[in-house]
Amino acid sequence: MKRFFLAVILLSLFSINTYAQDGVDTIHYRKVYYWGTTGMGFPIGKTKDILSPKFSGSIGLDISLKNSMFFVSPTLYTLSFKYKQRLPDPNFAYRIEDANTNFYTLAFSGGLRKQMRRLNVYGFIGPGVGLTSEPRATVMIDEKVVKMENKNHFNLSSKLGAGADYKFNGFFLGLELGYLHNFRKIQDTPVNIFTVMIGLKSDITQIGDKVIDVIGIDGSISGKKDKRP
Repeated sequence: MKRFFLAVILLSLFSINTYAQDGVDTIHYRKVYYWGTTGMGFPIGKTKDILSPKFSGSIGLDISLKNSMFFVSPTLYTLSFKYKQRLPDPNFAYRIEDANTNFYTLAFSGGLRKQMRRLNVYGFIGPGVGLTSEPRATVMIDEKVVKMENKNHFNLSSKLGAGADYKFNGFFLGLELGYLHNFRKIQDTPVNIFTVMIGLKSDITQIGDKVIDVIGIDGSISGKKDKRP
């Protein structure tokens, strides 16, 4: 299953690169977009023994490079799951049967995009860093209290995906499919997640221009203010 998703996404990237020379991208030239989504992360393979999907989301930027066919996209993914603790933890007397866990992943992706009038298709790949929060419980018998706490783990990851968005007046509506692999296991189980996200993309180029002007840097993102000679 993991190889299938990888093949589909890589094929999308190849297709975009093959046809990217047809026409000029006028929508993304000198642009920065804010990209906010909601959706779900679906565990793949053995990961399903530990995690079950819940509603998740992401926020990020879509930054066009000098050649607007290429872009970079720093994105924070907040993936939530139902959690089942299969393996005992030597520091806790009880296992947790039904709880929640969260994955916070900051992905630094780069990709290719193809504009077809108002419809855009794209593919991306890149590394990520993040934090995994695992729940634990301590039963305080005398007080008749269950004390919940989280074990936080730092992890490195990789993220790749493909998507499409359509430009309406003032915003884009988009769908993104992705694959996330964490290099740190959870309960000795590999972490592989297929993400499905739907969201809106908004033009924030003017905000970027104002930030550049405030901090005193010559020029602008949009090109409306040239650098001083």
